[in-house]
Amino acid sequence: MPSATVTVPKTFILDTNVILHDSACLKNFAEHDIVIPITVIEELDHFKKGNLALNYHAREFVRNLDALSANKLFNGGVQIGPDKGKVVIKLEQALHEDLRQHFPAAGKPDHQILNIGYCLAKADPKRRYILVSKDVNLRMKAKAAGLMAEDYTTDHVKDVGKLYTGCRLLEAAAPHLIDALHTDASSVCAQDLDLETPLRPNEYLIIRNGKQSVLAFHSPQSGLLEKVERSTVYGISSRNAEQSFAVHALLNQDAPLVSLSGKAGTGKTLLALAAALEQRSQYRQIMLARPIVPLSNKDIGYLPGDIASKISPYMQPLYDNLAVIRNQFPEQSEMSQLLARLLDEKKLIIEPLAYIRGRSLVKMFIIVDEAQNLTPHEVKTIITRAGEQTKVVFTGDIYQIDHPYLDTLSNGLSYLIEKMQGQRLYSHVNLEKGERSELAMLASELL
Repeated sequence: MPSATVTVPKTFILDTNVILHDSACLKNFAEHDIVIPITVIEELDHFKKGNLALNYHAREFVRNLDALSANKLFNGGVQIGPDKGKVVIKLEQALHEDLRQHFPAAGKPDHQILNIGYCLAKADPKRRYILVSKDVNLRMKAKAAGLMAEDYTTDHVKDVGKLYTGCRLLEAAAPHLIDALHTDASSVCAQDLDLETPLRPNEYLIIRNGKQSVLAFHSPQSGLLEKVERSTVYGISSRNAEQSFAVHALLNQDAPLVSLSGKAGTGKTLLALAAALEQRSQYRQIMLARPIVPLSNKDIGYLPGDIASKISPYMQPLYDNLAVIRNQFPEQSEMSQLLARLLDEKKLIIEPLAYIRGRSLVKMFIIVDEAQNLTPHEVKTIITRAGEQTKVVFTGDIYQIDHPYLDTLSNGLSYLIEKMQGQRLYSHVNLEKGERSELAMLASELL
């Protein structure tokens, strides 16, 4: 008889940033035990006040922990739930002599958290102690000291290289298929295509045969392929197939959730804003928002001036896109004057993403720029607030992340694309070709 596999028991030590990322993280460690350093509780206390996502997570986690403990003490650990491990709070300890020379604990919460994990591992070598942190520097310090460390990966996408693009190329297609789409799209059924992977709802196709080609869209309502025309929205014309797909998705009333991904200069935000203005009569308000991720992890309170002055630098890219659209028309033209009137009457508003919390998002066209700097929970919060006749558009580049604790696998935009693909209410397009300028394209490729 082969010997049974012995599973080494694990204990995970949580860093503060894991809790601020996901307040429900206690439920995601299966049967393993969890240690929360008292330093983490102290740090959470500083985040309880405010309207940001991390403030919500700080409050929610403390409430959940209080509900778990009820009238029990944390000394022996508190059971998290059926088939779950225990959670225990560990008080601070004197800095271990192995760490004293390299990691001074005074005034450094990270080092105090590291010290608790290290002391536990030294005291009980038969058990695996693993520090869980979204701070890559702390993970490197832990590993250097001999303590295992991991990222919190519960909401990571599996493989960003295989992320859904929203469109595909069909080469050497039968000529009659292209002719049929040019003449009578109602005769082309998506199931008749010889594809290894069936088309998803709202997926786009570039169908080619030699010099013949056509752009097509898979309608989830009819199951048929529909021809996609190159179109112009509020003076902005699509310049390539992917931009044509993006415009189609933005104008599609049957897809209230749209995401546009791609590198800088592909036209994501510009097309989204132009499409919103084209459909302005169908919505009571157009909102452009973006998350504020200050440089050096400093809050906007460090910037001089009133709140308008503080947020202005972060909103400037949105105003730049608005200026591009305005410059398509003569200054005294009706279209140019309409833009100014929409801004004055608050029918078109540009503001930080944090300001939409608590608002009623009904019959609105909402564009969330730089969505790669959102956590999966923040993306979920925005979408779940969408009311009737509201369209939500997320734009961003999953490879250009400014958030200190997010990456290509863990950001909200990647998470949205992976989880929502194939849903009939969702449409996604990845734009690859830059259209900013020849110089911008050269720099993007060579530098």
